[in-house]
Amino acid sequence: MLIKELSRHECNSVVEAAHVARLACCKEGRPYIVPVTYAYTGNCLYCFSMPGQKIDWMRANPHVCLQVDEFSGERRWKSVLVFGRYQELSHEGRWQREYMHAWSLLESRPNWWEPGGLKPAPQGVVAASPHIFFSVDIEEMTGRAAFEGEA
Repeated sequence: MLIKELSRHECNSVVEAAHVARLACCKEGRPYIVPVTYAYTGNCLYCFSMPGQKIDWMRANPHVCLQVDEFSGERRWKSVLVFGRYQELSHEGRWQREYMHAWSLLESRPNWWEPGGLKPAPQGVVAASPHIFFSVDIEEMTGRAAFEGEA
């Protein structure tokens, strides 16, 4: 098996083709990682969540990393790391247009709300949904790929 670095164009292709990533955030030196559904456009990833630990942690420290993988066999894979900055989008004011854009991009995917909207314990019904849309503004993207071959 050989490993190679991916170009920015190749990284973009992996991120564009997928829709689930692992989001890593950190607070007070402790890492936390969770799956998220995303939509990729321009230099930004849009995501959805209900309030909880990841939102609290990203509000405290907006520097995040996402990992996106593509597997095409046991010894053939691509993995991309996206480093960026969390930005919460409000449905009012300055971020309203981007909030609506994020919602329109995400809702075009089947079950787009599941990783961010489902909790491990039963949730009570509330009058208004406290859902949160956010973006990750991409600062850097790197990747590697493994493939069969001879050295």
